[in-house]
Amino acid sequence: MAGEVLVDVDGQRMRLSNLDKVLYPEAGFTKGEVINYYSRVAPVLLPHLADRPVTFRRFPDGVAKAGFFDKNASRHAPDWIRTVTIATPGSSTGAETLDFAVLGDLPSVVWAANMAGLELHVPQWTVGPRGGKRLPDRLVFDLDPGEPATVVECCAVALRLREVLVAAGMDPVAKTSGNKGMQVCAAVRTAAESTPSEFAKALAEEFERQTPGLVLSRMARNLRPGKVFIDWSQNNPQKTTVAPYSLRARAQPTVSTPLTWDEVAACGSPSDVRFTADEVLDRVAEHGDLFAPLLGDGPKLPS
Repeated sequence: MAGEVLVDVDGQRMRLSNLDKVLYPEAGFTKGEVINYYSRVAPVLLPHLADRPVTFRRFPDGVAKAGFFDKNASRHAPDWIRTVTIATPGSSTGAETLDFAVLGDLPSVVWAANMAGLELHVPQWTVGPRGGKRLPDRLVFDLDPGEPATVVECCAVALRLREVLVAAGMDPVAKTSGNKGMQVCAAVRTAAESTPSEFAKALAEEFERQTPGLVLSRMARNLRPGKVFIDWSQNNPQKTTVAPYSLRARAQPTVSTPLTWDEVAACGSPSDVRFTADEVLDRVAEHGDLFAPLLGDGPKLPS
């Protein structure tokens, strides 16, 4: 078929299509470049996708047009893509279960990129070899700035979170969202699904009490202007967070980029921590995987 190329990716034969199609019009960034980026970043990306069911945001017509969330991989995934059946009560599709893709190797990542799955979102828990949800193993604080606040204010809050989490025995890491905010994450062990949300909510509320002019822990959007909303609800097992090294569907091919804590402390402008795909590949060559601390066992999260 015209516009298709047959390739071998780590022994897996697959067809790639429309490689010259521009998916980021403002940057002229093509589908072929998306596939190239995900292929090259895969060594640091894959460990953070391991055993985690993926929710895609797909943009087959590029980011200038509306994309869509795609959870049910069984409709279009080849038989060599691992899928797991997950209960989805209350799903907008009306389905009680959906078959999610688990991207465990390079061919799987290339397949996702070829489907224009620009954004990869994962939960804070993994599945076992035969499926079945394990308890959460990551704690996440999603920092969302309300204008005129920016990621600069988020970085100030992130540094405070780091102090508290380190004091609790954790090894937190930070990344940009690839959009306007950022996340602080830590590896943890939990005794119940609800523990991370309860812990994160209590800490967010304490930060709001300490600095009510800067931090917000409540969901009300009318309260957000000029403040950093700590979205503790991202720890809900039903929710997902954009994966580290995932592209974002913005005007430019920005990436959810792991940061050093020195970069967080030095941030004086949003441009200081805004990185595109090519820049992230250079950063990986220089720093390796700055999110590697998430791959170890964390301390038990107190109730």
